[in-house]
Amino acid sequence: MRVDLLTKEYPPFIYGGAGVHVNELAKVLRPLADVRVHAFGGPREPGTEGADDGVTGYPEIAELDGANAALRTFGVDLEMAQGTEGTDLVHSHTWYANLAGHLAGLLHGVPHVISAHSLEPLRPWKAEQLGGGYALSSWAEKTAYEAAAGIIAVSNGMRADILRSYPAVDPERVKVVHNGIDLDAWQRPEGEEAAAQAAATLKRLGIDPDRPTVVFVGRITRQKGLPYLLRACELLPAEVQVVLCAGAPDTAEIKAEVEGLVARLREKRTGVVWVEEMLPRPQLIAVLTASDVFVCPSVYEPLGIVNLEAMAVGLPVVGSATGGIPDVIVDGTTGLLVPIEQVQDGTGTPLHPEIFVSDLAERLTSLATDPERARQMGAASRKRVEEHFSWQSIAVKTMAVYNWVLQNG
Repeated sequence: MRVDLLTKEYPPFIYGGAGVHVNELAKVLRPLADVRVHAFGGPREPGTEGADDGVTGYPEIAELDGANAALRTFGVDLEMAQGTEGTDLVHSHTWYANLAGHLAGLLHGVPHVISAHSLEPLRPWKAEQLGGGYALSSWAEKTAYEAAAGIIAVSNGMRADILRSYPAVDPERVKVVHNGIDLDAWQRPEGEEAAAQAAATLKRLGIDPDRPTVVFVGRITRQKGLPYLLRACELLPAEVQVVLCAGAPDTAEIKAEVEGLVARLREKRTGVVWVEEMLPRPQLIAVLTASDVFVCPSVYEPLGIVNLEAMAVGLPVVGSATGGIPDVIVDGTTGLLVPIEQVQDGTGTPLHPEIFVSDLAERLTSLATDPERARQMGAASRKRVEEHFSWQSIAVKTMAVYNWVLQNG
């Protein structure tokens, strides 16, 4: 079976969970199928990261230089659709590549499978980012979903969101296959050399390894809920250190809001560390290892690969009880869920933000001030990802979806 994966993100251009997912999925599918990858970002230089056999990188069309970002995306999609000739099945990831998958399916007469990492109707704040392009991205996604032979939801929450957002989609075609985690890559460093490198990373970043620490990792977007976390951090005990690995703001407005809230937090307490650079994995693991609690305050999160990464390193996770987060966190065992009542307008805005902030602070405090309980939950976290989120199991489940689609599509 030849399978063509279509994606915006692929090494060396990865900036979010969807890119991590496609990269790892391609690795574990290669022993099971003839895998080709079609990615944005232009041709990969031979010998560099991402320049694997069967990988084709497409540049943006020069004639669309300066056009709306969504139109430039569609230009690449047209090139990708042509490039999939000869495949048995196309599998697209995120709206950026959904149109390529839809057109490839029509052009070559093959099934189109979509992995749902997020949904445009549930991210209306993107109108700030894309302007009229948001209408185009929404059209592309809706068109592709309603015509897809199969849709893979990364959580039960995401499956429900798909069927609510696109009621024309046949529920039988929506299958749940969770994201995976590379268990060998994400674990605590061992040995003197690794410990010395980790200590050097903490020193460079200004992180005190002796303070109880809450850590956040994520992009600065509305869906990640960072402003709520920053307000909750004002309520934490004075001894708790707050580490924010947060960068790549998607609008000037959210960037300014976060900058203002961080400045206000620093006026009230010490130990607020903001790391805006995207850390290499060993350095990020060093930061996670030095922390006591991982926090995911998202108002929209289909699953949250960062939660799996933190759990693999042995951290308990305090996360919003929304989207796919309850699929990951076993409340009271691997972490704590924070109740959240949300506006049903696609924004995910908490109905009672002050209650959400207070509950978030209370749960963070309970673990940050109880290191033994945090350690026990962290050990349970590692065990959970080992048993339920290995990439090998995800590969087998994904192949089962492909076979179902080929038989029923």
